[in-house]
Amino acid sequence: MKKLLKQSTIPIAVSQGKTIDQLLTEMKYTAFQGRKLGEAVDIWARMLKKRQTVIWFGLAGAMIPAGMRRILSYIIKKRMVDVVVATGANFYHDAFEVSGGRHYIGAANCDDRRLRKQRIDRIYDVYVDEDRFYAFDRWLDKIFSAELMDDYPYSSREILWKLGKHFYERYGEVDSILVNSYRRNVPVFCPALGDSSLGFSLMFANRKRGRRILLNTFKDVDESSKITEKAKATGVVYVGGGTPKNFIQQTAVISSYQTRHDRSHSFAIQFTTDLPVWGGLSGCTFEEAQSWGKISANARMATCYVDASIALPIVVHALAERFKRFRREIPVFDWDNGDLRLTFEKSRL
Repeated sequence: MKKLLKQSTIPIAVSQGKTIDQLLTEMKYTAFQGRKLGEAVDIWARMLKKRQTVIWFGLAGAMIPAGMRRILSYIIKKRMVDVVVATGANFYHDAFEVSGGRHYIGAANCDDRRLRKQRIDRIYDVYVDEDRFYAFDRWLDKIFSAELMDDYPYSSREILWKLGKHFYERYGEVDSILVNSYRRNVPVFCPALGDSSLGFSLMFANRKRGRRILLNTFKDVDESSKITEKAKATGVVYVGGGTPKNFIQQTAVISSYQTRHDRSHSFAIQFTTDLPVWGGLSGCTFEEAQSWGKISANARMATCYVDASIALPIVVHALAERFKRFRREIPVFDWDNGDLRLTFEKSRL
């Protein structure tokens, strides 16, 4: 028998009562992106079972306007991820919805000049009231900025922690990336905070109100790299690519340099619509990342070329079914004047 011909594909049978987890398990024996989706669930599950592993989560794209807020909140609440790195837009839209803002079902084929006259912003087929955006921007500029000190060099993690704390004290236990990260001691980073309404609203506090709010991006790099340096093992889950993906990847490079040991990520999955042939990081393969020492040569990894608004609900529901009640050694992050003490505690989730 030819050595490569070991496992045949298995056609999926339709049956009532089949769970999403069972379906994705069967999809591992199909082909193309369906197989990769099934493999991604298995690798994420391995990360959750691996002792003393820190799971990084990179989030790009307009996932909150796309209706993913509760999905993302769930994986933080259940500690299926341990550190979040996202674009400023995702944190902004999360905070906007928590404060009462809404995103509305719209149409991709429309008259955008008419939308401009009505002060309606469009994100593909989602509409947002720009006047509500402006009101929230003014709240950030005037009210939230008052909770920040002048002349203190904040990391983005520290600013977002304060924002999550504010919303928790005001609204309680709501489905939110920021609120649940604050409640579950999950560090959240935004390495491009200035590239968002969150950033420019705080800038306006400096410009219009004479504030001196400082954002130290080098501190972000220092704090994030210390997480990978002190973790025994790390895994990564990427939704899209861009700055969040590179920011997480570089923690392995910095940590390997600092410790003189291989600190590359041991598990890696990504959901992306970008291709590697253009040379951009969003489509960069994990194999290419291995050449940089970002992903381990022995890593378990899977890339699924799929719209994340399709993949996330399916994958997270499968994980929720597979891990209805489980115990995991979750990392505990204790920050003291910029230094990090990382420990692990067993927790029933």
